[in-house]
Amino acid sequence: MKAQFEARLELFAQNTQTIKKAFAWKSGQINRLAALLYTAENKVVDVDAIRGSSDLIKSTTGPFSTFRGNLSVCIAALLSLSDGKEALLADTLAVYDLLKGLKFRASDYLVVAAYQIAAHKTPDQYQRTADRARHFYDSMKANHRFLTGQDDYIFAAMLALSDLEPERGAARMEQLYAELKPEFLSGNSVQALTQVLVLGEDTPEAAARVLALRDAFRSRNIRLDKEYTLSSLGVLSLLPIGFETIVQDISDTYDSLRTKKGFGSWSITKQELLLLSAALVAYKQIDELKNGVLTTALSTSLTNIVIAQQTAIAVAATSSAAAASSSSN
Repeated sequence: MKAQFEARLELFAQNTQTIKKAFAWKSGQINRLAALLYTAENKVVDVDAIRGSSDLIKSTTGPFSTFRGNLSVCIAALLSLSDGKEALLADTLAVYDLLKGLKFRASDYLVVAAYQIAAHKTPDQYQRTADRARHFYDSMKANHRFLTGQDDYIFAAMLALSDLEPERGAARMEQLYAELKPEFLSGNSVQALTQVLVLGEDTPEAAARVLALRDAFRSRNIRLDKEYTLSSLGVLSLLPIGFETIVQDISDTYDSLRTKKGFGSWSITKQELLLLSAALVAYKQIDELKNGVLTTALSTSLTNIVIAQQTAIAVAATSSAAAASSSSN
């Protein structure tokens, strides 16, 4: 492993510990996500900046606002990494209201969807992009009524930010779903996978590349085809890099992180650690590609996908804890 990348892994481990100490009462998954966001920018976590953004959120929203929910540290971290955080937060709140006006339900997922649109479009494009997000979401819902829910809001916004035409994109997703569903157990995860793949080139080899990469990981006893990591498999399959290189890099990254404080088996599950390893390797490959539009699109999509995955893990963990507490009472 190159020394430069090992240094980034060490930065991620240090950032994670810093966030954990500063926001000990927050979800471990979300704290690790905030640390990853800083690491992706090759920056040391700025706790004061995150707290300042958190205070800004509190002063701008009501006590029961979803902006103060599970993802508050993540949103604060994103704001702290941006220029003009006050304007960006105001724009995010405006987009959030637009999306709610289109019958999207208040949730952590909708907060992120609103941030995505506010951060990557100009105000005059907000309404059109929100309408496109609704169109994509409705198309998904029409094809998979029982699979499509609030966890698809982030992906709907991500697709709305692209140049894809909604009907064509939905048709392509459905084609990919038909090809890939027999290979995987979770229909919900396969839907997320197709949402990622449709952002790549429209080639007949897309599904075959995913399956070939899955098999390359399996040959090394690495299962990246599980519930929360399947969409990461899609991201990696879009990279113009040899599969053996990708598999080796993720194996090495996983092994390296396991040795670091806060990443032992008692602290983080194998699936989440694989997800984070895949994200770090993908960021590295994107940095090395330096390929204009491809790099920009993949980098933006990767951050959004990782946020969607980590949010799903955190929500699932919170739900499980609540269920356990209820059953014990």
